[in-house]
Amino acid sequence: MGLKVIITGSTGMVGKGVVLECLERPEIESILLLNRKTVGITHEKIKEILQKDFHNLSPLREQFTGYDACYFCMGVSSFRMKEKEYNEITYKLTLHLAKLLSDINPKMSFCYVSGLGTDSTEKGKSMWARVKGKTENAILKLPFNSAFLFRPGFIRPGKGIKSKTPLYNSLYSVFKFIIPVVKLISPNSVTTTENVGKAMVYTTLHGAESTILYNKDINELAAKLN
Repeated sequence: MGLKVIITGSTGMVGKGVVLECLERPEIESILLLNRKTVGITHEKIKEILQKDFHNLSPLREQFTGYDACYFCMGVSSFRMKEKEYNEITYKLTLHLAKLLSDINPKMSFCYVSGLGTDSTEKGKSMWARVKGKTENAILKLPFNSAFLFRPGFIRPGKGIKSKTPLYNSLYSVFKFIIPVVKLISPNSVTTTENVGKAMVYTTLHGAESTILYNKDINELAAKLN
């Protein structure tokens, strides 16, 4: 029997990359996508639930039963957001799903995409970093079999994926000529959407030495899965 995984945020750049990677992995048996709007990918492995209210997921309890892992890739930019609003989306929404899943599937592995610069002390000056840190800390307190916090820096999208943010797409267009040089100088300053997906699958199957995973760790775990 292969792995059964739940993926959130699959309409975003990272989440879609994780979905495409999971579709190609023989270790993955089935994928449940939890989205507000459809990602538009049809495959025999995929089942998609469209849910507008992510703060009220209890009615979906039965549909979440029997899964081995959740790859939480959903997130929003903190640009021009007040802390209360960002906390509502980033902390409360994430924990609502995470608490529900840990109750239903305590043997589950939970992978959370955070970000480079996340503040585990929850006391720094950066609002987004504090909220992300609070979210990470709360996830680690839940009774999952294992939880891994992904803190990628620069992520290069693959397989034709584009960000939903036009500015990011413009930056990727500029940086694509620079990335090969950067990788030569500092190989682990860059990761890819494919590697994030592979690393998530690897941690579900084999775990990892560290709970917090940076680009270097993500790339190394991805290489082990190849």
